[in-house]
Amino acid sequence: MEVDNTTTVTTFVLLGLSNNPQVQAVLFVLLLGIYLLTLMGNLTVLLVIRTDSYLHTPMYFFLSHLSFMDAFYSSVIVPKLLENLLSKWKTISPLECFTQISLVIFSGATEACLLSVMAYDRFQAVCHPLLYVVAMNKKVCIGLVGTSWAIGMGTSLVNSILLAQQHFCGPNLVRSFACELPPVLLLTCSDPYISVVSILTTIAVLGFGTLVLLLGSYTRIIMTALGINSSMGRSKIFSTCSSHFLVVTIFYGSGVFRYMTPASGSALEQVLSMQYSVVTPLLNPLIYSLKNQEVKAALRRVFTRKPRLTF
Repeated sequence: MEVDNTTTVTTFVLLGLSNNPQVQAVLFVLLLGIYLLTLMGNLTVLLVIRTDSYLHTPMYFFLSHLSFMDAFYSSVIVPKLLENLLSKWKTISPLECFTQISLVIFSGATEACLLSVMAYDRFQAVCHPLLYVVAMNKKVCIGLVGTSWAIGMGTSLVNSILLAQQHFCGPNLVRSFACELPPVLLLTCSDPYISVVSILTTIAVLGFGTLVLLLGSYTRIIMTALGINSSMGRSKIFSTCSSHFLVVTIFYGSGVFRYMTPASGSALEQVLSMQYSVVTPLLNPLIYSLKNQEVKAALRRVFTRKPRLTF
């Protein structure tokens, strides 16, 4: 599948997870199950938030967008992975590959912004409860979500345009089970300096910028909680914020290690990619449904009565 260095690559070959047919069959069943559970979990969260009036608050408005992004991101990666597990030739066209990279960047950037918005929402609720309704009114919430989506689209567009300007003449083996920017940039025959600077700038500005906002919000929340005399009040604050903090830790922990380490196709790199793109979208709805009392109560209400849509 290699091409000489005077031609242009017309197809990429994905390394995949295994070349053993038996292992591939087991992985196919396992990953298909995870994918279906991911879709079911995130769509259930969307349904519950949409149909239960008790969850028509800014916090759950943001959570519904996060659940949509998790389902979307998983759908960008897993279907092609499942297809390759059943195929002898694990190929992908340059257009498909670049499109997948673009959607991965869009999903990751948008989700990072949404997580920061959710932390800001919790900061306003805990630290300024009397002004919360004014500070987080419907117009503000829609604006914050719209800005998150716009940043994700802009980040994706810039990095995708720069990647499309690169020349790929071979080799064409992507050392990953999916098209991701770091391993694909290793295959360029032109100077990838601008693309590398762009993605590092994206990580520095967007990744660490949103992380600083998250840490700042949670520092203020913790300080406020510790200053409350009521143990029940402190417990309620930590219970409300613990689910979101756990999701943030998983998202940034796997994402930063994946994109801040040199691409090599190592086993650790594959594990981090799998965690980041397949497992995390499944964990998020589980964390919110298992650790959040309001979501659990809403689930019971939805499944014990006929849902009534509100507009």
